[in-house]
Amino acid sequence: MRRRLRENSLTLAFTLLLLVALVGQAVSGHALYNESAQDAGLPTLTMVEYLTSSQFTVDVAENWQSEYLQFLLYILLTVWLLQKGSPESKPLDKAGRESDADQKVGRYAEDTSPRWARVGGWRTALYSRSLVLVMGLVFVGSWSAQLVAGRSAFNADQLQDLQDPLGWTAYLVAPDFWNRTLQNWQSEFLAVASMVVFSIYLRERGSPESKPVGSPHTATGVEG
Repeated sequence: MRRRLRENSLTLAFTLLLLVALVGQAVSGHALYNESAQDAGLPTLTMVEYLTSSQFTVDVAENWQSEYLQFLLYILLTVWLLQKGSPESKPLDKAGRESDADQKVGRYAEDTSPRWARVGGWRTALYSRSLVLVMGLVFVGSWSAQLVAGRSAFNADQLQDLQDPLGWTAYLVAPDFWNRTLQNWQSEFLAVASMVVFSIYLRERGSPESKPVGSPHTATGVEG
C-alpha cells in the first residue's frame, strides 16, 4: 500500500487539492449567492440546491474548459513549435511527428510498448493521437456544459429583471458567454507562455519541469 501511494502520490495530491478547492468554492459560492438573494428579496438556496444549480455549474465548467483548452493546445503546438533554451520545448532538431523509430511504434516497438503501439494500422494511428483526442473531447464537453449552464443562469437573471430570455444562438454570441470564456482563456495562455520563458533562465532543483541547475540557458528540451 505504501509503495502504491508513493508511486501515485502526484495524482493523489492534485486530486485532493481539487476536492478541497471544489468544497471551498461550493461553500463560498453558496454564501455569496444567498447574500445576494437576501439583498434582492429573493428565496435562498440550500447547499444541495446550489450544487445542482446553473450558477455553480457554469462557474466550474468555465474553469475546466479553459484548463483543458490550455493542455490541448500545448500538447498539439509543441509537436511543431519550438523555444530555444526551454525544457518545455523539444530539441530544436525534433520538430514534427518524428520517425517511427523515434516513437517506438510498429516494427520499432519494444516488448514493453503498449499493444496498440505495436500492432500498426488504424489502431496505432489512433493511439498516436489519443491524448489530444481525449483532451479535445473533455474541452468540448466542458465548454458545452458552460454554454448550457451559462445560458440558464443568464436567463434566470433576465427573468428576474423582467427581460426576455435568450435562445441558444443569441446566447452563443452574447457578451456574457464570451466574457466568461475569454477571461479564462487569456489567463491560461499567459501561464503557459510564462512557464516556457521563465524555464529558460530559472531553475527548480529536482523538478522534471526544470532543466538541471547547472545547464546553460541555451540547452533545449533538457529536463532535470
